[in-house]
Amino acid sequence: MLNVLIVDDEPYAHEVLKHLCSAHDDLKVVAHCLNAADALKALESGPVDLMFVDIQMPRFGGLDMLRGLDKPPHAVIVSAHKEHALDGFELDVIDYLLKPVSPKRFDSAMDKVRRRIDDERAVKPDDGYLTLKVNRLSQRFKLDEIRFFQGQGNFVKVCDVSGSYLATVTMRQLQEMLPASKFIRVHKSYIVNRNRIAKSGTKFVELDCNVKIPLGRSFRRAIS
Repeated sequence: MLNVLIVDDEPYAHEVLKHLCSAHDDLKVVAHCLNAADALKALESGPVDLMFVDIQMPRFGGLDMLRGLDKPPHAVIVSAHKEHALDGFELDVIDYLLKPVSPKRFDSAMDKVRRRIDDERAVKPDDGYLTLKVNRLSQRFKLDEIRFFQGQGNFVKVCDVSGSYLATVTMRQLQEMLPASKFIRVHKSYIVNRNRIAKSGTKFVELDCNVKIPLGRSFRRAIS
């Protein structure tokens, strides 16, 4: 069962999404929020697995809310404006639904959500190794030898002591899989090995291989 949070400033949109969710036995709508501030409170009050988020809301938009969350739930954007789709996917949203949302399009989005969750559950670090898909083949990486990960859309560049590899995984999936004691997200596009950090400043971290990684403003507190 997936706990669902709906965030939209239009009450009618809540009714539509609630109706669409009711056709899926594995969805449970746990809260309705008309603005981002209420959504943040709802996220603190109980577990949420999936959010349906509108982009344009008063004072604080859906994309700004997602950017401000350290570990956001899986998210699907629901908007009347298609021009923000690229921004949404850069934040690793699973899908981007244009209003009015048809049942067929909603079902397609839910298929993507389930595939993403299944993929995250299928691959976990084991005995100090991480297994990822590289060129459609499974490849094992030793965690201690990984320097950093760089997000590239639905792919991630894995940089370790032997070179770099393009893996079929997203930054969100990686953050869920990696042990927080060994890896830290320092930017929306970068996760680094804690033990490889040689120096840290206000705008970057420098690794023991002399590579400088940008430090995102919202991640500075975590690195200090």
